[in-house]
Amino acid sequence: MDSKTSLVWLNGHVVPASHARIDPSDRGFLLGDGLFETMRLVGGEVPLLQRHLDRLQEGASILLMSLPERDVFSAAVKALVHASAILDGSMRLTVTRGCGPRGLLPPEEVQLTLLLTINPGAQPVVGAPIRLGISRYVRDGTSILSRIKTLNYLPGILSRMEAVKNGFGDALLPGSYETVAEASSSTFLALLDDELVTPPIFDGALPGISRGRLLEMGLCKERSIALNTLQRVHSAWLVTALGLTPVAGIEENLLFHDISRTETIADALFRS
Repeated sequence: MDSKTSLVWLNGHVVPASHARIDPSDRGFLLGDGLFETMRLVGGEVPLLQRHLDRLQEGASILLMSLPERDVFSAAVKALVHASAILDGSMRLTVTRGCGPRGLLPPEEVQLTLLLTINPGAQPVVGAPIRLGISRYVRDGTSILSRIKTLNYLPGILSRMEAVKNGFGDALLPGSYETVAEASSSTFLALLDDELVTPPIFDGALPGISRGRLLEMGLCKERSIALNTLQRVHSAWLVTALGLTPVAGIEENLLFHDISRTETIADALFRS
């Protein structure tokens, strides 16, 4: 691998990934005590950086973390892009509460661990259609932690693993009330009763960046999607900050690939 493609930004310095060191007492590693954001990189810029930092700040407030000024993160993006010479791809920003003593309580004086990584290669805006299973893991929409991107991702990991094992590309996670929350790491969009809808936050949906933009543009509405109404879904999509994936089927029910609507969503989110 080219050395420029294996650089990371760690706590203010660009270093080779092989030299980057996370302390064994880091609470992100030991306890999942942290947050992350996955972001598109286009032409050397993160188009929606401020939105990602808004969500990061909201998550930090919930976790009682004090983030540095936003200029630190903006400078990190510029430094890593410049050093790696990667202009298109994706970046992941990870923030942990840093090192601490044994046990649950953090130290009185916290020094965050800040890590930014970069992956080359423009992501396809529209992926190949996939089939979805229904996960046995539930997202609790009544918990405030379901609304932020913490480092605790086991329900999503296990849901994806089991889906693939059963021949699916991904899985839908139910909410607390026999409704759909989201996929393992994606917002769920469904054309249901001639209306494009996405599950509400109280059903366990993460307030995704792309999800928020679609709602702002009036391209979809929030609506609870009961599991027993999934057979009425005409078309569906999974959406993340990196792209859009049409859904070919849910369990045994095959769906129609609405190419026109796929292009409309992709244009609005990723090509404008």
